[in-house]
Amino acid sequence: MEILIANKFFYLKGGSERVLFQEREFLLNNKIKVIDFSMKDSRNFSSEYSSYFVSYIDYYTTNRFLIKLKNAFKFIHSPEAVRKIKFLIQKEKPDIAHLHNIYHQLTPSIIHPLKEQGVKVILTLHDGKLICPTYLMLDRKIKLCLECQGKYFYKPFLKNCAGSRFKGLLLMVEAYWHKFFKSYDKVDLFIAPSRFLAEVVSQRIPREKIVVLRNGIDLNEYRPTYEDGGYALYFGRLSREKGVETLLEAHQEVAKEIPLKIVGTGPMEAELKAKYPEAEFLGYRTGEELKSLVARASFVVVPSECYENCPMTVLEAMALGKPIIASRIGGLPELVEEGKTGLLFEMGNVEELKEKMLFLWKNKDLRREMGRAARQKAEREFSLEKHCEELLRIYRRLLES
Repeated sequence: MEILIANKFFYLKGGSERVLFQEREFLLNNKIKVIDFSMKDSRNFSSEYSSYFVSYIDYYTTNRFLIKLKNAFKFIHSPEAVRKIKFLIQKEKPDIAHLHNIYHQLTPSIIHPLKEQGVKVILTLHDGKLICPTYLMLDRKIKLCLECQGKYFYKPFLKNCAGSRFKGLLLMVEAYWHKFFKSYDKVDLFIAPSRFLAEVVSQRIPREKIVVLRNGIDLNEYRPTYEDGGYALYFGRLSREKGVETLLEAHQEVAKEIPLKIVGTGPMEAELKAKYPEAEFLGYRTGEELKSLVARASFVVVPSECYENCPMTVLEAMALGKPIIASRIGGLPELVEEGKTGLLFEMGNVEELKEKMLFLWKNKDLRREMGRAARQKAEREFSLEKHCEELLRIYRRLLES
């Protein structure tokens, strides 16, 4: 079996790349040939296939209109990516192409040459791109939005969801282009990391073409700790859709009782620091330092106000034996079992979040019990080994079909 893996970034940029590299390492360790296809970047890991990678392009940092206009067509259809992947598959002849985050730099246009060469195609859905051109399923006011429904792709332009008419127009044209050329119709199987996303995307894709495979985590790298250092913890991006301000508002009223540590950076960092001095902002942390901060927390709060699917932050907290307080939205209720591994609250409800935080804070024995249950759930349902073995079964079934 030979697997081509495509993703526009070939370094650990975010959660989707982490999933990709975990799967890639598993395949290589099981003597399965992996063929890489990505974009050139100085931050990339090494690959023997890097000569086939497309040229580096960044659509978001330039402010020059003529350059944006010149790159607009590449944003929708990349002739270079199509040409290079043709050469690559003709030389290596993969059995399956497993696509991850291919939008804009690689583009879904690469699906066509794969199918022309008889390659089976799997696409992992890391976000809502297929039903929402802006992929976040949020409008310009950062409010939940599913109005496009996988077909009304003009709405982000009319509502200016991206905060730029030019970008909204480009996203609209991109969505209609790939709908007209039936790019996604040619995909053999879609992988969704949550039942929530599978159901939402089924507005556009037949449900029988979607399989739910939740993200996995290498439990050997996480030693659970059921004692704690006496603080609540948020770790993640400091942006509006993550609901950090809801958490900080709830914490204001209980700050004398519950210390709160905030780990991460983002566009709201300076504003939140100035407005909520009661919390301790620790900035960006990673590796063992981050694991230690999570392991010593009394509980972790995930107050998201966007449609999360299967965030690695939740899996990491579970692996370290921590109870979680999370918004009752998207795929989060599939991960956090109310009253067993944590607590759920209505998204954006400051008063309910405050009550849940106080309840857990005052019940140390319950925190330990929930933490153990969270670790057991991670072992039972989210181990990386289980995830990758199921992925192999998916590959084999697809080849046999």
